[in-house]
Amino acid sequence: NIDPSLLNTEEYIACWIVIVIGLPLIILAIYYLYSLVRHNHIAPIYVINLLISDLIQLCCMATLLGKPKGVLFLINALIHSIGVMASVGFMVCISLERYLLIAWPLWYRSRRTMKVSVVVCVVVWVLALVVTCSVLFIASEDTPIAVILLLPFPVLIFSVVGIFKGLSAAISVSSEEKRRIVGATILVLLNYTLLFLPFIIVTITQDHTMTIPYALIYFNPLGDLVLYVFMRKGAIDKILASVCCCRMETQQQQTIAVNDDSTKTVSSV
Repeated sequence: NIDPSLLNTEEYIACWIVIVIGLPLIILAIYYLYSLVRHNHIAPIYVINLLISDLIQLCCMATLLGKPKGVLFLINALIHSIGVMASVGFMVCISLERYLLIAWPLWYRSRRTMKVSVVVCVVVWVLALVVTCSVLFIASEDTPIAVILLLPFPVLIFSVVGIFKGLSAAISVSSEEKRRIVGATILVLLNYTLLFLPFIIVTITQDHTMTIPYALIYFNPLGDLVLYVFMRKGAIDKILASVCCCRMETQQQQTIAVNDDSTKTVSSV
């Protein structure tokens, strides 16, 4: 885990901005998803657990940035590492879930139950706890954790490639749901590639002179918030609609400008 004393002033301020912005938004997102459960809707259980892991990371970040000493620092660093490990695990669950919705929609819908999702979530949390504690107490360094965090990368790429290959054959999935699935899976891969992969590479190569890749891990909760927004029903369609409107307005303005120029040219002749 990164030592806050290694961060420069700009990175230190940026981390506090992430905490101030991320904490209330994640709490609101968890409350909204929990309300779906109370109203007997099918809740995105993996997204809820992903946001809970982000909440744990943010709370630990706030404590770590307060520069605790001794045992308190070790405990917070351990809990933060467990949160990061669980976050990656639920990112994999989300990607695989989206892949199954496209590649095997009927099979997945017939076997998707709340009980199975809860069991998977418990397994992810237990694995995050056991793996993190085992690695830190046995190896006492971050390199084995970085190697473990690298293992989901092929799975995320496989999910994205599999989804694009199965889009045309997924007749039972609506166009809106397809766009939401593709957007969410790509965002998961981008979040992992931009925030986790630099940390993994720097940790494995033992290049401790670069602090930015270490600090990027702290921005993971904001990336997950963007993922949550894109996974909401209708969010991608609204964004695409706004983009299309902007393009249509630009094209109309260009057409009007061309017509005006043509009119002026004819008038002058």
